[in-house]
Amino acid sequence: MNQMTSPGGEPSAASHISPVPRIAIQAFCETADVARVVETATGDRRMDKAHVKVQMGGAPAAAEVYRTAPTPNVIVLEFTAGDSNALLGALDDLAESCDPGTKVVVIGHVNDVLLYRELLRRGVSEYMIAPIDPLGFIRSISELYSAPGAEPVGRTIAVVGTKGGVGASTIAHNLGWAIARGLSTATVIADLDLPFGTAGLDFNQDPPQGIAEAVFSPERLDSNFMDRLLSKCSDQLSILAAPATLDRLYDFSETSFDSVVDILRAATPCIILDVPHMWTGWSRRVLVASDDIALVASPDLANLRNAKVMMDVLRQARPNDRRPKLIINMAGMPKRPEIAPAEFAKALDCEATAIISFDPQLFGTAANNGQMIAEVQPNGKIAESFLDLARVLIGRVEAKKSSRSLLAPLLTRLSRKG
Repeated sequence: MNQMTSPGGEPSAASHISPVPRIAIQAFCETADVARVVETATGDRRMDKAHVKVQMGGAPAAAEVYRTAPTPNVIVLEFTAGDSNALLGALDDLAESCDPGTKVVVIGHVNDVLLYRELLRRGVSEYMIAPIDPLGFIRSISELYSAPGAEPVGRTIAVVGTKGGVGASTIAHNLGWAIARGLSTATVIADLDLPFGTAGLDFNQDPPQGIAEAVFSPERLDSNFMDRLLSKCSDQLSILAAPATLDRLYDFSETSFDSVVDILRAATPCIILDVPHMWTGWSRRVLVASDDIALVASPDLANLRNAKVMMDVLRQARPNDRRPKLIINMAGMPKRPEIAPAEFAKALDCEATAIISFDPQLFGTAANNGQMIAEVQPNGKIAESFLDLARVLIGRVEAKKSSRSLLAPLLTRLSRKG
């Protein structure tokens, strides 16, 4: 159990607290004192990237809220002295709707070893004992992601076309928008097509710096430098734009993008990698290393051939990962002979995760205006398709079907204590 202050009540001057990554935190407090500490902590420089919301009601209020809402990266629950069974029952209710990767921190008012062990058994990531101070709270949140053995905060989703011109970048950008705006998850879209990338155009941005500076200046690359390179599109969405210039040759080594992805994963819950249609050492490495892959294809024979080849290679290279998701784009184009989506997917021994209809008016309007589909036609079927795809790729669909095991896995150090 953590007491986060020094004996004198002040944090040690020598102590180092890593900045909290770009995550969403929601605290459910029972006392005004703890609520005040959490709100004070949000003003600290180490919390600049985090989105924090504080409300009253404790664990029962959290369980009620998340029956109908997605859970954030971190849930903080205050529990005052009383019947511990009430807290455990509320945690069990909360687990019914807890999304994968969500971490739970409990702030208690009793030094109860048995309760502490029971909380760990249920997957609670940290137990703090009140009274707490702002720096102590920040340290506990920071260590969830920076302690030895802690998993990176970010999930990488690589989006790539099985053929040029199938709209993979459009899919990637609208997917990132849906995750950020529709699911309130901080997201970065990294445009890896340096000579011809369209992320800046699609979001009506013209940043002076972007991914080129990150790739060509590896000696300068750290979290602060990366933050300066990101172009902010909304509170939850940023892009790492491509320069889209031809004043140099973009010949990369196999590991050129490793550091970029690692730094993004350390600070951002979701990273969309917009991978150009090519097969090089670095592009294969980016795809194989991603947490999930979305293959975008149009329903014709060339796409089917390429999709099968890519599926087979990626499955072989990733035997312990989820299979790539198939997205069929531009389905139903008038006067174009095409393979029925069901037959296309059957030939690949999979199901299409999403089928996006051909709608040149809608997509053309969005592209010309530098907008996303959900901005042009927010209640349309295609916007809903992107939101459904977002839920699948970050696990929100599966989360609502499962239960207690979906609370965050124990940190290695806490497991040893338990």
